[in-house]
Amino acid sequence: MRGRELILPQRRRKIPPQFSWVDHRLVRDGHVQGRSASALALYLFLVTVADADGLSWYADETLCRLLSCEAAHLHRDRDELRRAGLIAYRRPLYQVLDLAPDVAPVMPSAPRVRGEAVALGEIITSILGGAR
Repeated sequence: MRGRELILPQRRRKIPPQFSWVDHRLVRDGHVQGRSASALALYLFLVTVADADGLSWYADETLCRLLSCEAAHLHRDRDELRRAGLIAYRRPLYQVLDLAPDVAPVMPSAPRVRGEAVALGEIITSILGGAR
C-alpha cells in the first residue's frame, strides 16, 4: 500500500523482550479524555516500567525525581488515575489495570461517602482488616 513505507526503516520499532506496551484502547475507549497531561505522564511511566502483571514498585521520591514533579502533584495525579480506574495503588505497589470497557473503575482505598454503593469484595476486605 502506497504511503505505508517507513520513513526510517533502520529505526523500525521492535517489540522488546521485556513486557511493555500501551494498549490502544486507552485512546479508542476514551480513557485519556478528561485526564491531565501530568496524570497521563505518570500512567505512561507506570505502563513502561510495569511487569507482565502491570506491577511496579517505584517510591514517591523516585517518581517525583524522574517525572520532575512535587509530591503533592504526584499524589493528585495518582488519585486521578485511580478514580479513572486506570491504576490501583497500595503503598509501595502500583498496578496498571486492564482497560476492559465493561469494568467499572476500581477505587480500593478511596474515601467513601455515606450511602454510596460499595463492592462486596471491598466490604469483606474491610471486615478482614485489609487482609487478602
